Amino acid sequence: MGNVETTTAPSGLLRHLYDVAVARAHPAQVLPAHLPAPPKGRTVVIGAGKASGAMARALEAAWPTDRPLSGVVVTRYGHVPPQPAASAGLSPPRIAILEAAHPVPDEAGLQATQAMVAALHGLTPDDLVIALMSGGGSALLTLPLPGWSLQGEQDLHRQLLRSGAAIGEMNTVRRHLSAIKGGRLARMCGPAPLLTLAISDVPGDRLEDIASGPTVGDPTTCAEALSVIERFRLDLPPALIAALRRDELETVKPGDAALAEHQARLIATPMNMLQAAAQAAREAGYSACILSDRIEGEAREVGKVHTALALQAARYGSPFRPPCVLLSGGETTVTLDERAQELGSGGRCTEFLLSAALALQGEPSVWMLAADTDGIDGHSEAAGAWIGPHTLGVAQAMGLDPRAMLEAHDSGRFFETLGERVLPGPTFTNVNDFRAVLISQPDGVRDASGG
Repeated sequence: MGNVETTTAPSGLLRHLYDVAVARAHPAQVLPAHLPAPPKGRTVVIGAGKASGAMARALEAAWPTDRPLSGVVVTRYGHVPPQPAASAGLSPPRIAILEAAHPVPDEAGLQATQAMVAALHGLTPDDLVIALMSGGGSALLTLPLPGWSLQGEQDLHRQLLRSGAAIGEMNTVRRHLSAIKGGRLARMCGPAPLLTLAISDVPGDRLEDIASGPTVGDPTTCAEALSVIERFRLDLPPALIAALRRDELETVKPGDAALAEHQARLIATPMNMLQAAAQAAREAGYSACILSDRIEGEAREVGKVHTALALQAARYGSPFRPPCVLLSGGETTVTLDERAQELGSGGRCTEFLLSAALALQGEPSVWMLAADTDGIDGHSEAAGAWIGPHTLGVAQAMGLDPRAMLEAHDSGRFFETLGERVLPGPTFTNVNDFRAVLISQPDGVRDASGG
């Protein structure tokens, strides 16, 4: 990683910090060090998530060519990493990488999940299963409960996406209303030992929330799932509600015998990527502070809070003295009202930024970038965007109404029109949202007491 001089344009420095953060979490960099020795028997690889394709490629490249290796992973459409040029003309990959839809499951995801289950048949205690899990696996790994359907799971995912529920609340419901999540996949791996390697995209790095925890114990209960369903008024078949009330859909709990031969390791986390970005900011001549790696809440409200901190630093040099960079991670939410029946353009990162731009009102010393580390924010083709002192003025000159577009959840179109989107394409990893606030050295910092 090369140094970035302090004279670099603020938008360029912010993009550099994002790129450094993403690179720190790439499977090729972090996965090989966590691989075990090959077992006496065969090794079967399974996995789901936006990073699972790159994880599978990294594992295969590091695995001894003379040891048995096979398996199936499923990733999002367009997230299969290119085959290395050095492998051209060689034997085909040993791990199949299948593609399916995200954030709403599709038939391809169901078929990929069924292929994954089939790959686990005939295991022995001499074999080894390696599960590669990352964010996005909740939608990509889909296997309806008996008596339910793919269409039912699709409707559940759409309702959850519109609800404004936090990721942990969403996954509590998903784990209980699935035939494969909540530790159920681990049961299918016996009698072989199981190793889960996970890239975290969830606040707090809870393994049960990464891809809805298909290979780990779930501490939540049917009653907690019901509470989420009732609080957010999710419309589900009465038979499923009744089964939850009777505790018939309980998940695999920590300490279950099915997990006795199971190990799980986090190989990349939001804090890892924030620490890498902080170091890059210091190398560029800025002090750096990591606010938190687990910020949740309504995206537009989180934008206002970040703005308040930035303005305090810019005007009073407190609690952070410019020039500085403030960094945060986590996963915010966007709650759609009854008028917004479908997800609009953009996502939580651009909604965060549009709210922040309105709160900043052209503050001359503050720039921000917010982008999803998987390369896609919501339903847009962008990872996110950036803002500066000019943003509102340029928007108004172009005839845009920022406040109306925020209310319509149309932040993606706002930044597309301005040409201020972050467009890395699929990054082949996912450690959730990256936010950076750059506060330049002002002409003069007022005393916090008002003097």
